Amino acid sequence: EVQLQASGGGVVQAGGSLRLSCQASGFTFHDYAIGWFRQAPGKEREGVSCISTSAGSTYYADSVKGRFTISSDNAKNTVYLQMNSLKPEDTALYYCAADRGVADPVKLYYGMDYWGKGTQVTVSS
Repeated sequence: EVQLQASGGGVVQAGGSLRLSCQASGFTFHDYAIGWFRQAPGKEREGVSCISTSAGSTYYADSVKGRFTISSDNAKNTVYLQMNSLKPEDTALYYCAADRGVADPVKLYYGMDYWGKGTQVTVSS
């Protein structure tokens, strides 16, 4: 059974940093791409970033480029999202997701096959 557990959310002031973690289990980690998505109340889901756990290729939404960094620790079956220079508009429920194959910016738009429960990120002004 594919399981994805996101953690690391919290409340931070604008300009601060948080690191989210996505612990994966139940599948061959390096065969999958892992992505981070977010959804704020009243807004559509937004693809934030994704990574190919095998090749390390990464993609980012324009809204987070230069501020967020995705990385993968294959020994721990974990993907991280380092979020710096946080803005109030980054406030959302953040989800990690998995999809067989490599990362692709299209996946940030259409979503992935497997989803975990979210972790809340709140950025105060």
